[in-house]
Amino acid sequence: MKFLSLRLLLLLFPIATFLSSCDRRDNKQAPEVVPEGMVFVPAGESEEGEEIDAFFIDKTPVTVAEFQKFVEATKFVTQAERFGDAGVFDVKTGTWSLVKGANYLHPFGPDGPDAQPDHPVTQVSWNDATSYAEWAGKRLPDAKEWFLAARYGLEAKEIYSWGGENWIQDGEYKANFWQGSFPTYNTVEDGFLYTSPVGKFGVNKLGMADMGGNVWQWTTKWKDASVTDETGEKIQVGGSYLCDPAVCHGFKIGNTASSTTETSLCHVGFRCVKALN
Repeated sequence: MKFLSLRLLLLLFPIATFLSSCDRRDNKQAPEVVPEGMVFVPAGESEEGEEIDAFFIDKTPVTVAEFQKFVEATKFVTQAERFGDAGVFDVKTGTWSLVKGANYLHPFGPDGPDAQPDHPVTQVSWNDATSYAEWAGKRLPDAKEWFLAARYGLEAKEIYSWGGENWIQDGEYKANFWQGSFPTYNTVEDGFLYTSPVGKFGVNKLGMADMGGNVWQWTTKWKDASVTDETGEKIQVGGSYLCDPAVCHGFKIGNTASSTTETSLCHVGFRCVKALN
């Protein structure tokens, strides 16, 4: 009996050793040092089964204050400032228009509310966002990377980055989006008519905030891979404060919008990613 137990132990030892080495390998994947303001996203697979390498991603969308530091350091001029106008949604009329003087500091124009330092920066084009990312030593995420981070640790039936199938949990809203009936009226039950401070609605399992609602976020993915010039559009993810689930369920994981690379809008921002090496 002792012989059999010893033999069984010897047979199992290589398996245990292999499993232990796998665990060590997986643990080694997580770096000891994570860049400030970012979280580590382990390697995984896209919805299409494509392997995605591990990377770092910003905890929140880039804020107005962070973008302002970039502008002050580089004297950068956004495309909205160069064009002299940008896209603004008027919640009173329910219409979009180009508003003179709208930019990242005045997202609704000179007569509208000023951008708040701790809110996500808006009225930045894809080109503007790319310039910021390069200055910060980062880059914009591919859509598949963003969705991997959004879905981390979730079951297949869970449709929101914060987990579950509901946008109200324990009596509290989990995202900044449109309540009521778009574009006629917004009951503002979540407390915000426009953008909200980053992180106001909590974080997902990886520690990222605003992975649903608040602002759409630029990615590097082209909407149509055959059109990659100034007429092409880049995919945006995450939804925004203008998303009515009955009209635009943008904060549901997998849903997207898109715009041309020079377009600046009052409900579009971005966050960055960074490779491990």
